[in-house]
Amino acid sequence: MPSLSYLDKIAVLDLGDGENRFSPEFLDQVGAHLDTVLADGVQALITTASGKFYSNGLDLDWLGANSERFGWYVGQVQALFARVLTLPVPTAAALPGHAFGAGAMLAIAHDFRVMREDRGYFCFPEVDIHIPFSAGMAALIQAKLSPKSAVASMTTGRRFGGPDALAHDIVDAVAPADAVTEAAAALLTPLGAKDAATLGAIKNTMFGAAVTALATV
Repeated sequence: MPSLSYLDKIAVLDLGDGENRFSPEFLDQVGAHLDTVLADGVQALITTASGKFYSNGLDLDWLGANSERFGWYVGQVQALFARVLTLPVPTAAALPGHAFGAGAMLAIAHDFRVMREDRGYFCFPEVDIHIPFSAGMAALIQAKLSPKSAVASMTTGRRFGGPDALAHDIVDAVAPADAVTEAAAALLTPLGAKDAATLGAIKNTMFGAAVTALATV
């Protein structure tokens, strides 16, 4: 279950200690925590997890039992991506373990990423599990990665360890398992507090095409 804590003026949203798949309940809980973060006027936000997964992404079991709600569900997931992408505070994803599929997309939606250096994979497995990217998901990833890195990650199903992800500019830093949150804070703290309206407007302009694509299912 997602939980919220604070590291001085930085909010830390822990996604949980399981696979942290995006069930509708999980999405609602994360959304409520983001509401709290913005209401509290924090300086920045870190998302992380307390188990061996950052997130395994879509809740395929829920989808299998609720296939008639596929469009609604994807819309909810993409709305979360768009919200994090344009959140009016600096953001960083601290990855203590695996980030797969939509879980990796959530990490990409942040301004910065820090990954565990010794274990865990960052992976877009869609090409190998026969699930093409939606236009919104592709736009999100391509808004953040260079063309070379997008091809290397989106078309191969490759599993990137921390140093490999750093070499491909997928993450901004690597750290020991017990220090990923602190490393993320070290990226965010020097930025200081930003005017939320200004930063939000900048992000919406920077990523306008991706936000528009994410709003379409």
